[in-house]
Amino acid sequence: MSNTRRLRLWPRSLAFRVIAFSSLWAAVALFVISTVISGLFREVSERGFDGLLSAHLFNLISSVQADEDGRLGGSANLGDLRFLRPNSGWYWAVEPASAGLSGELTSLSLSGNVPAPGVDAVPFDDEFQRRYRAVGPAGELLDVVETEIELGSRDRVARFRMMGNRTELEADISAFSRRLYAYLGAFGAGMIAINVAAILLGLQPLRRVSRALADIRRGTSGKLDGEFPTEIAPLAGETNALIESNRRIVDRARTQVGNLAHSLKTPLAVMMNEGRALKGDRGRIFVEQAGAMQSQLDHYLQRARIAAQRESVVFRTPVAPVLERLARVVRKLGSDKTVDLVLPPAQVVFSGEREDFEEIVGNLVDNAVKWSQSRVRISIEPAEPREGQPVFRLLVEDDGPGIPEDKAREAIKRGRRLDESKPGTGLGLSIVAELVSEYGGRLSLGRSELGGLRVEVELREAPG
Repeated sequence: MSNTRRLRLWPRSLAFRVIAFSSLWAAVALFVISTVISGLFREVSERGFDGLLSAHLFNLISSVQADEDGRLGGSANLGDLRFLRPNSGWYWAVEPASAGLSGELTSLSLSGNVPAPGVDAVPFDDEFQRRYRAVGPAGELLDVVETEIELGSRDRVARFRMMGNRTELEADISAFSRRLYAYLGAFGAGMIAINVAAILLGLQPLRRVSRALADIRRGTSGKLDGEFPTEIAPLAGETNALIESNRRIVDRARTQVGNLAHSLKTPLAVMMNEGRALKGDRGRIFVEQAGAMQSQLDHYLQRARIAAQRESVVFRTPVAPVLERLARVVRKLGSDKTVDLVLPPAQVVFSGEREDFEEIVGNLVDNAVKWSQSRVRISIEPAEPREGQPVFRLLVEDDGPGIPEDKAREAIKRGRRLDESKPGTGLGLSIVAELVSEYGGRLSLGRSELGGLRVEVELREAPG
């Protein structure tokens, strides 16, 4: 089984794991404790029960004698009213076991015969006693202690049997076990509840860290704020240091990019002016190459800037304000084109810088307005998440001539123009494609239901 499969079967929640392990351990510990206590209680109860039977048996032996005629007699006073209550489960009996004795003595509680197994089945022990179980007159289970004693000096042997209610003993043990399980169960439930509360309370600082990180990702905070326990404070400090280091790296990269751009801008401008001054083919080639150098410089500087900020968690750009402002600008320019804006009711936030999103949308809308007949439509739609991250879809459509499918790939190549009749540099769609690629998005061209080009861009949405 793969690691991914194991993660699916076992919840990833740390609180769940700790609570599950601690609760399982508490349940096992309480079960073992209850089993040990119940076993000890049974052992003590059975030992006491057996000792009571032996004590009653000795009292019975001392209370019975045989007269000159060999008739059994005596008055057994065992001090236990259960031997007086009929079918109580506590009985005694004295019977002749040899010739020369007659008569039989029984307790008032015994109303029937209690069968005894043969000596071969249950032999006497070293103390000349044997113990066995039997069924009493009322169907109860009995523990029997039996011995044979010689009465007098004439080899007259009597059999003494003392019987105790085993069913009653088992009932007492079961009642104790039920009470024990109930008490330990209530104690265990309370202990688990306290344990859950303590664990959840102990993990509360981690939840604060999670909320603070979410604030950083949303851009509402720049660092982990708040007081944390001693165990978590180093984590918060290192995280803040990492965020600050990342911010310094981005700022330094931006500064270096700006310095490079400014340091090359003037030499390139001079070269282009000198090229124009040369005139002729050499001057034209000089100007074209300097312009190509400027274009490539802008392109790779932009890629470096985006790469430096791509993995940052603090850039958030609400989509609706950008699109609404762009639509107003297009309408104010006095264009006779209709610009329709279709936005979802929920707010959509682009995970990137505002300037980059404006450049993507601006190039697409500019291209759509330029090629449309009378109408342009800008839409925002939800898209399927990719790699666990939310994604939204930007659609820019027009009612112009569109682009044939076989030429769609050519249209996004840098500097490629499919129609020289319209003004432009041929960089619009290629710039969009490069920006979208740098942000890990997707760009596709197709036929719009309006009749013209449909540009579909998928970009990462910032988490809420």
